[in-house]
Amino acid sequence: MKYLPAMGLRASVAILLSLMSCMALAESIRIATTTSTYNSGLLDHLLSAYGETHDLEVQVISVGTGKALRMAQNGDVDLVMTHAPVAEAAFMDQGFGIEARSVMYNDFILVGPKADPAKVHGTHTVTEGLQRIAAFNSKFISRGDDSGTHKKELQLWQHLGASPTFSGYLESGRGMGHSLQMASELGAYTMTDRGTWLALKQKLNLQLVLESDPRLLNPYQVMLVNPARHSHVKVNEAREFAQWLINSEGQAAIGSFRINGEALFLPSAE
Repeated sequence: MKYLPAMGLRASVAILLSLMSCMALAESIRIATTTSTYNSGLLDHLLSAYGETHDLEVQVISVGTGKALRMAQNGDVDLVMTHAPVAEAAFMDQGFGIEARSVMYNDFILVGPKADPAKVHGTHTVTEGLQRIAAFNSKFISRGDDSGTHKKELQLWQHLGASPTFSGYLESGRGMGHSLQMASELGAYTMTDRGTWLALKQKLNLQLVLESDPRLLNPYQVMLVNPARHSHVKVNEAREFAQWLINSEGQAAIGSFRINGEALFLPSAE
């Protein structure tokens, strides 16, 4: 007679644990976003501020933009924040995302060895800078990972009429932090977002050699995964976090994130 109540107790505990697991699952969302927002420290800053007033857990998957959009397209995450306008437009046009909103922007820059063998420092446009790097056959580290930075870099090379073929052109296949470290070790040039550069530059044997070309603007958007494509996504919870990013509290958190007094990202939501 003691055996049956024991079995009932174990079953009750199992059911309770299952319910608790489901509750915990309902209170978390997954966002795919770029390595630049992670490497710079921005995400930790934003999630800390968000957690002060919200109980929703935000699980971050930090990958290149191409992979982030594929994860969203497959329904593996609930929302995505990326920085590749052409790819994002295709993602929205094909019905994989809804409610795209501008969140923030920074810019890309060219960095390179302090000796600056290609004499990029002092050039006025990114096209001229890249031309010099190719003409001098200097080492250049491309991320080569289908990230937003990689997509932008390839667009800039295409302005020169062709994809880069000089022998100094190398692909890391890694995120921005690893690519910067590789460039530092090899004495190479690379293109990086300003936020990651500011976060890591004290550890690198590199210098900023080109900036402020309007073509180097780097905007970020947040998009929800379309529940009509993937009914399991937590669209209401994802919308809650996305709305926080673009409201006054989230925008203030973005604007207040600084390293050594320098702002890494500028809020852009209307």
